[in-house]
Amino acid sequence: MKEYKTGQLRNVVLLSHQGAGKTTLTEYMALASGTINRPGRVEDGNTIADFEQEEVERQMSLSTGVVAIEWQGHKINVLDTPGTFDFLGEVLQSIRVADGALFLVDAVAGVEVGTELTWGHAGDALPRMVLISKMDRENASFERALNSLNEHFEGTFVPLLLPIGSQNDLAGVIDVIKMKAYMGPDGEETDVPGGLVDQAEERRTQLIEFAAESDDELIMKYLEGETLTPEEISRGLKVSIAEGTVVPVLAAAGLNGIGVQAVMDTIVSYMPAPPEQVTATNVATDEEEELAADASGPLAALVFKTVVDPFGKQSYFRVFSGAMESDSRVFNVNTGEEERIGQISTPQGREQIPIGRVIAGDIGVVAKLSETLTGHTLCDQDCPVRLAGIDFPAPIFSVAVSPKTKADSAKMGTGLSRLVEEDPSYEWHLEPSTRQSILSGMGSAHIDIACRRLQRKFGVEVLTSVPKVPYRETITRTAEETYRHKKQTGGAGQFAQVSMRLDPVEEGTGFVYEWEVFGGAISTSFRPSIEKGIRSVLENGVLAGYPVVDVSVAVTDGKEHPVDSKDIAFQIAGREGFKAAFLKAGPVLLEPICDVEINVPDEFMGDVLNDLNTRRGRVMGMDQRAGHSIVTAQVPLSEMQRYSTSLRAITQGRGIYSMKIIGYEQVPSHLAEEIVVQAKQEASEES
Repeated sequence: MKEYKTGQLRNVVLLSHQGAGKTTLTEYMALASGTINRPGRVEDGNTIADFEQEEVERQMSLSTGVVAIEWQGHKINVLDTPGTFDFLGEVLQSIRVADGALFLVDAVAGVEVGTELTWGHAGDALPRMVLISKMDRENASFERALNSLNEHFEGTFVPLLLPIGSQNDLAGVIDVIKMKAYMGPDGEETDVPGGLVDQAEERRTQLIEFAAESDDELIMKYLEGETLTPEEISRGLKVSIAEGTVVPVLAAAGLNGIGVQAVMDTIVSYMPAPPEQVTATNVATDEEEELAADASGPLAALVFKTVVDPFGKQSYFRVFSGAMESDSRVFNVNTGEEERIGQISTPQGREQIPIGRVIAGDIGVVAKLSETLTGHTLCDQDCPVRLAGIDFPAPIFSVAVSPKTKADSAKMGTGLSRLVEEDPSYEWHLEPSTRQSILSGMGSAHIDIACRRLQRKFGVEVLTSVPKVPYRETITRTAEETYRHKKQTGGAGQFAQVSMRLDPVEEGTGFVYEWEVFGGAISTSFRPSIEKGIRSVLENGVLAGYPVVDVSVAVTDGKEHPVDSKDIAFQIAGREGFKAAFLKAGPVLLEPICDVEINVPDEFMGDVLNDLNTRRGRVMGMDQRAGHSIVTAQVPLSEMQRYSTSLRAITQGRGIYSMKIIGYEQVPSHLAEEIVVQAKQEASEES
């Protein structure tokens, strides 16, 4: 593949609801350009963009496929993204390196949930077009799909490619700027059919009006009744698309290729090329600076995707400034380490084409970077800059994972860490209060794929279960206790007597240990022994086996024996005395409370609020935003364990939410009793 200049590059992310035809469109774009010589099918698992085993089995995209396509003297880097919320991380990292978005809307279903969600994540800054796909399907309607766009989104949607016929009669598309028809899969150019000339002229007039509004000179010329040249229309339309004031609407049928070549022509003609300048942070001064987006500038490249397997990893990157060359050395500003760049390639799905370098605006892939992760910036060591990274969403669905066998136990931690390295929207940690390994992601499908990849890539089989809630234990009032430990076994005995006072302290204080023994009743040498005994209880708790927090212990008095008092005796006395005092001090369970933000269409607001009430939620505020209701609430974590499944059921899949733990509150007494009983039962079963 030859090297293209920055102005000849187009980085386009495909976004839509699952099943709208992104992968099929990519396949026929590759076919039309000669990248492949025969089209694959999603159902057959042989498409260029979906090649991972899980994607083949499920017949859907689970990760971003990057396919470089050459067309009309340009290079189009197509980023084919998943269409389900569970794989939102893949969508966000693709949006970060794209210069334009092509949204696909099913000609039968219209705007669907996934399209709504990704539309918001694309933001206002990313220029966009809409392709009404599957125009050859039964009940397909271009006008109905166009109306659904106007109903769901704010924007000026103007058709640029009109279908000739529909369903089984779909014959081609009309380019209303050129006023030419392109017939069949090969896009044979002909005149516009007579019966569609008036409709095409009407749409063309609309486009000219919006294109003229982008330029003072053009609008004056248009208002004075002069005819705009095709070049002037094209120039004005490019500006309107880049500014987001106009969203062109296209039409095509991926499965038979009708309209695909016209779509590619439109992308080349009207999608913006990479910007001439990019903003980066100078690491030395911590100030922002502008870098020239050309091959002669200083290197600044962002790694936006990582693929890990047992043999190493591959890093997908976009160069924003300068050029990345094969067999070179670069500097990773995030780690402060130098990386050796081996052979660079252009990605075409599973296949990779070796090239000498990747210039500003282009996308490449390199293998075996040792320290570099997704979101890291690679640059020249003598010009260290940092590009804005990728903001991944906080996970909302968690499972407890345990190894299936002892052999899996040794590999599980490493496998989970490499899984997170590949997809930063996963998180995992060991929860000390429940002694469980917790894997978190964006939904049940996301977690299921994680477990499959653990087995396939890293040879680790795991079992999953609903995580235990990480409760905590504390006290609500002051209590005192004296405990005597005495043991005589024929030889040297054990003796220790400890008096202590427990006081509740402010939330977040933790454990406070004080010594109030006067007159030498207990030697100060036993002070750490008593503390050690108390601390042995803090981790496993007294009520239900959960950590004890926010308690102050003051040792006030005691007794010792000149022969039988020793370290172990005072550890036991401290431990048992603390337990007894704790039970007198109004012990309670604390539960984690989450700050939750829920975004749902207005019609589901009542159902969502009713559901929150059943979950002991406190609504903190409500807001309206573009036909959606935004609810903020505080809800116990125990009530949110499987909320993603419930919310999707309530809102027909159109609701999304985020949550984070913000603190702990006392568990209601009737629930606390159940938790304590269950904990004791589990403890007895384990023993």
